Amino acid sequence: MFEVSEKASEEIKRFLDGREGPQFVRILMTEGGWRGPYLVMALDEKRENDEVFTEKGVTFLVDKVLFDRAKPISVGYTESTLGSGYTLKSELMKGVPVGWESNICENCEDARKQGRA
Repeated sequence: MFEVSEKASEEIKRFLDGREGPQFVRILMTEGGWRGPYLVMALDEKRENDEVFTEKGVTFLVDKVLFDRAKPISVGYTESTLGSGYTLKSELMKGVPVGWESNICENCEDARKQGRA
């Protein structure tokens, strides 16, 4: 119901290595305007209503209500001529054309800076 690719876990561990502060990756939903709701990632602390998943050495947090709505959730990592980054796929993206899945930038903090986390 929750899976993480080997490459995604390696990149997240590399990103977290030596960083101070939260070491948990929260998966949260943002309203996507024309494309509807989609998932993003940000660093955060555990909360009382979280589902906690530790996959391949990385701990992910997902609000229980969101997880019930979005499951299954899959975290991947892609590299192409257009760049590299994380991909999140879930039931929220059902019916969305291939290639429109939720692409997440290399730096998780970008979500916070843009007010999405």
